[in-house]
Amino acid sequence: MMAAYLGTGPVAEAFLVAFSLPNMFRRFFAEGAFNMAFVPMFAKKLEGGEDANGFARDAFNGLAAILILFSIIGSFAMPWLVWAMASGFAQDQRFDLAVLYGQIGFNYILFISLVALLSGVLNAYGHFTEAGFVPVLMNLIFIAMMLLAAKLGWDIGLTLAWAVPITGVAQLAFTWVAAAKLGLSFAPRWPKITPELKRLAIIAGPAILSGGVVQINMLVGRQVASYTEGAVSWLVYADRLYQLPLGVVAIAIGTVLLPDLSRRLRAGDEAGGRESFNRGTELALALTFPCAVALMVIALPLTQVLYQRGAFSADDTAATALVLAIYGAGLPAFVLHKVYQPLYYAREDSRSPFRFAVVSMILNAVIAVGLMPYIGFAAAALATTLAGWMMAAQLWLGTKRMGDAARFDTRFRSRAPRIIIAGIVMGFALYAAQAALGELLASQGWRYA
Repeated sequence: MMAAYLGTGPVAEAFLVAFSLPNMFRRFFAEGAFNMAFVPMFAKKLEGGEDANGFARDAFNGLAAILILFSIIGSFAMPWLVWAMASGFAQDQRFDLAVLYGQIGFNYILFISLVALLSGVLNAYGHFTEAGFVPVLMNLIFIAMMLLAAKLGWDIGLTLAWAVPITGVAQLAFTWVAAAKLGLSFAPRWPKITPELKRLAIIAGPAILSGGVVQINMLVGRQVASYTEGAVSWLVYADRLYQLPLGVVAIAIGTVLLPDLSRRLRAGDEAGGRESFNRGTELALALTFPCAVALMVIALPLTQVLYQRGAFSADDTAATALVLAIYGAGLPAFVLHKVYQPLYYAREDSRSPFRFAVVSMILNAVIAVGLMPYIGFAAAALATTLAGWMMAAQLWLGTKRMGDAARFDTRFRSRAPRIIIAGIVMGFALYAAQAALGELLASQGWRYA
């Protein structure tokens, strides 16, 4: 829908870069880092009958205080942040638009990071539905705002920019109410520096650095793409498609796996931990490997059907499909990240993933910058995929010292090859169907155009 309204023009690229800034730092502070340290500690306190809720309140207020200050600084520093993200926008109308949109929406980092913490608490209590609805709420608000803008003649770029903080407030209110229904109170108050928070900071430090390294990979990709008009949009639109299976399946499994592994390790249940790890990996592979094959084999028709309308042209479709196919090749690697990382964080080991991420970051930068003169914007996508596989390989090798709890069992070893073979067969079937029905499905009346 956004592609239809904005296409890949200056407003689209400016908004996508501006929106990526709070999302980048959100992964820095929230899902990819802080929460990876917070959830195991909270789950273990909950399992051990300690004051888990008091710990969560202290963490909530401490995180809020840091992010309020960070949001203010970020808003004032927005021109420098935009330049760091997309220096190719300089001396271009995209730069001023991105700065404006970024200043409006940067405080989203405050809301969504607190949402991530509350979601971690809800997950530890076994309430996954509420946390899972959070991104759905964002989509509903964005759709409503775009429809209103089209009907009332509002500036679509500014409307989307204002939709960002509105969404953040709505998501925080939703998770806050869900936590309150469990009897949990997160009333704002001056943060207290407790021994538990100090320990949380020590554990979270390397995780935050690791999350920062991952975001540097994204920053490198945006920088490379910003020098080709429309490329930032192509990367983002392709990213949205491959993030669908990653978010629906892999992140969901990782979210459930982390508190479960933490509780089992606390209880000394190595066999149960191994069972959880293997079944989670098996489910993730079964659901996402076919998606990866489909993204590679039918990238073009997928992009045509989902995006090619309105301001989104056939040339945009071809470029986005190329990026999507490259991302598809890396989807299994990113799924493995979400499955393997809980094995480390459940053991309060955040240093190893950080070291692995640094190696992947270096590889990403070398490939993206080195291949840019030869393959253009596609270098950013290829670098992301290869760096993802490097990270997955390191995570896998690192589990060798974890014993039986991190080893594949007989059931997984039996089913994994069958899942892969079935996915490959599906790929051939999709290719044949595309060849036979491509012209028909592209014609008027068979698809919305």
